[in-house]
Amino acid sequence: MREQVILQCTDCKRRNYTATRDKRKRPERLELKKYCKFERKHTVHKEVR
Repeated sequence: MREQVILQCTDCKRRNYTATRDKRKRPERLELKKYCKFERKHTVHKEVR
């Protein structure tokens, strides 16, 4: 029951990454610190629907 989600940068608002998550184990939205090539630094990326 894994679903694919899209991660969006909080600074530049671009959708840079995709990830998978388990809906049963993690019902809240995913939030990871990833590298943004447009900002050229590590920023927080949040899940969008």
